[in-house]
Amino acid sequence: MEYAETGKIIKVTGGLYTVRLSDGTTPLAGQTVGCRARGNFRHDGTKPLVGDNVTVTYDDSSFTAAPDGTVTPHESAAGLMIAQILPRRNGLIRPPLANLDLMLVVTAAAAPAPDVPTLDKLLCILAYHHIEAVIVIGKAELAPERAAALSDVYTRAGYRTFVLSCRTGEGVPALADAVPALLAGKTTAVAGASGVGKSTLLNTLFPELSLTTGDISQRIARGKNTTRHTELYPLPEPDSYIADTAGFSLLDFEHFDFFDLEDLFDTFPEFAPYVGQCRYTDCTHLKEEGCAIVEAVKGGIIPPSRHQSYRDLYAILKEKHKWDKKE
Repeated sequence: MEYAETGKIIKVTGGLYTVRLSDGTTPLAGQTVGCRARGNFRHDGTKPLVGDNVTVTYDDSSFTAAPDGTVTPHESAAGLMIAQILPRRNGLIRPPLANLDLMLVVTAAAAPAPDVPTLDKLLCILAYHHIEAVIVIGKAELAPERAAALSDVYTRAGYRTFVLSCRTGEGVPALADAVPALLAGKTTAVAGASGVGKSTLLNTLFPELSLTTGDISQRIARGKNTTRHTELYPLPEPDSYIADTAGFSLLDFEHFDFFDLEDLFDTFPEFAPYVGQCRYTDCTHLKEEGCAIVEAVKGGIIPPSRHQSYRDLYAILKEKHKWDKKE
């Protein structure tokens, strides 16, 4: 007999997809199974991502039924096939995730030093894809003044921000108290540059995950990337997942998550109060006289680093063309 069940991809390793099936009525409903993907996805230029909601098909040869009614899927994933990728709300290529609701964006106050331009690029990508961003500034014990300054910048920009130290415990209770309501019913990712302490943060908040952590390379002052794949971990709240993702050091606007120049302004939430207040309707918000954004920067309302990130991204996107976009 053939069956079809919906589910969510929670892990991808090579060509094997781990899918948590929905609580339906088929024999394997509610279980976590290994699946292959149909070859037509490659032909269509589509790649299943962690977080994708999918339809899985299988038959009686895919599982063993015990006399007591227990049904066990075969470890070889024989017969279990991802037949359809259901419509996505959003999709990122790095980190490779789909249907994200929230991202905990982790940066360190030091070791490694915060990379503000890269952080701002990521925040713009999240805003474009309508993914809520919460900023976590870790290792505060190493550079408390820098941690406070970063928190001020992003709090003023409209982001919910937490400053903490997993080593001393400072600030951890505030984030831990906020996590249940913050993550409930959502698919959440934890992302940031290698070595900022993403896995350590997850282990602090969710000890049952027991993720592997690594040391910082003294030679290059960057983290040894201990997360080799992206995986969703189910949380106690219904329909709630959290992902640990491989670290990144650069965001490549040429090859992924590319948006157009006219979209850039809306990816900076602190610019919203100034819509329509510039002297010129075609204002680029770079340096024009009478620009409300420039005046807000001069007045200390918008931090200079945020405006500089806008200027940098504007220069990049100005050179792009819609036909350069790669799906």
